[in-house]
Amino acid sequence: MTATNGRNPARRVSKRPYRDSALVYGAFAIIVVVIAAATGGRVLWAVVAAVVAFAFAMLWTWRSLRMREEQRGEEQRRK
Repeated sequence: MTATNGRNPARRVSKRPYRDSALVYGAFAIIVVVIAAATGGRVLWAVVAAVVAFAFAMLWTWRSLRMREEQRGEEQRRK
């Protein structure tokens, strides 16, 4: 077993977590709009819902990443 597999795999940390999150949430938002258009749904409402969900998800991610960075900073200060 190595650190990349087995019971305790090493976790890959992205160098650009904000960008990566934005790309994933943006793709989800586009999928929602495409599904609404393909099924004959209300596209305008789908766009509004996708934008709101994207904004909420990005704010949540920003908050979570900031808290994680602060915790790492506190741990480094203790050492």
